[in-house]
Amino acid sequence: MRPIAIVLKKLLTAASLLLISATAPAQAFDLQQLAQQLSQPAVVRGDFIQEKHLRALPQPLTSQGHFVLARNRGLLWLLQQPIRQDYRITVKGIARRNEHGWLAIDPKGSSARQNQLFLAVLSGDTLALQRDFELTLSGEPSAWRLLLVPRGALLKQVFEAIEIEGGGTVAQVELREAQGDRTVLRLLDSQIDDHLNTREQRDLAN
Repeated sequence: MRPIAIVLKKLLTAASLLLISATAPAQAFDLQQLAQQLSQPAVVRGDFIQEKHLRALPQPLTSQGHFVLARNRGLLWLLQQPIRQDYRITVKGIARRNEHGWLAIDPKGSSARQNQLFLAVLSGDTLALQRDFELTLSGEPSAWRLLLVPRGALLKQVFEAIEIEGGGTVAQVELREAQGDRTVLRLLDSQIDDHLNTREQRDLAN
């Protein structure tokens, strides 16, 4: 083969490889990548609006406040309206602040189970979620949707499904209950930080 023919053949081969690379589908966004993405920030702060839609009421019950999520530490849920009340959610359980400090509440009740689930959702703990739910992820890192459908009969009595949407952090959570009620939680103006402030460190120390 003449040298010019050899060069042309190599160029054509290289061009074909580039074309294949350019047209090959990108690797799908999967649960492991989502877990890594959500667990990466050390601290996420923001505001929240929660709407509880009850079948018996024409208008949703609305609450607002501020949240602080710290990796491997827990969640501060600081309710400001309609009443002021601070909650702390960690792997140890749920506590409510009173004049004497933090008081553990409802360690085995349904609200405790729901809040622990919520902590797993915001922390990106997909392994924990997969124990109780079938997970279906769609979208891409900047705009994804995760659908959770309960596996066991006990959870099916509580939830029909849970739908989570977000990007770099969770932006919205909707809990659809088996009896027809639903809760929509929107996380607004989320800011990522690399450390807690002094008060947050104290609140999450115990």
